[in-house]
Amino acid sequence: MERDYVLGTHDEEVARLGLQHRVWRPRALDAWRRAGFNVGQTVLDLGCGPGFATQDLAEIAGPSGSVVGIDRSRRFLDVVAARRLDNVITHELDLDESDLPRIDADRVWVRWVFAFVKRPRDLLVKVRDVMKRGGVLVAHEYFDYRTWRLSPRSADHEGFVDAVMESWRATGGEPDVGLDLPRWLNELGFEIRELRPIIDVITPADFVWQWPKAFIGNGLARLVELGGLTQDRAARVQASFDAAEAAPNTIMTTPAVLEIIATKR
Repeated sequence: MERDYVLGTHDEEVARLGLQHRVWRPRALDAWRRAGFNVGQTVLDLGCGPGFATQDLAEIAGPSGSVVGIDRSRRFLDVVAARRLDNVITHELDLDESDLPRIDADRVWVRWVFAFVKRPRDLLVKVRDVMKRGGVLVAHEYFDYRTWRLSPRSADHEGFVDAVMESWRATGGEPDVGLDLPRWLNELGFEIRELRPIIDVITPADFVWQWPKAFIGNGLARLVELGGLTQDRAARVQASFDAAEAAPNTIMTTPAVLEIIATKR
């Protein structure tokens, strides 16, 4: 049985995640470089989804290394399998309910996963326990999702952002989990090497614009499906965003992400 996500696992979501990774790929590659991701390592891709980052990590690890991708969605893992990456192993696991495979990871990559699980601190304990001493974790997680705003200001857009956050919390997640992760890492025996806020101020001419734009399209449909928005309200949000995108001098501030690089002592 397919384990669904708040945002779904359908073809449109796979395509959106691909676009999202293309937008974020330069920052991921830069963080991996600073964290020492390298040939021959065992890398854990936690919440790998349909495997866009997994493929990049597999190229870095090379034939002498390996990437272990973990996700709860069989649908997403089938997309990973279709890539036929010889040095990638996947596991279909619910991160809240299941133990992680004993892999002695040299490096761990996680992006927007702790925000969706019900017990993020417990998951962090599981991650720590499958890492080598001296292993490095790189995480990108939101710490202030409400920075996602438009100028001129849009009440419709801000209401949509609130509805998104409510939908995550209704399933046990916490969109601003990045506020908690540094404290938990210190408590659990990690040394934090870097903390960097990531937030962009962009116009529709910027490629980064395509990431939140795609989320609005899929997110509205999903919120209507889940009962979080009426069809009429979703239509107003979409029309308001389309008008803002077409207007001169519109800017957007993106949801604030915290980049964390931490070493297991």
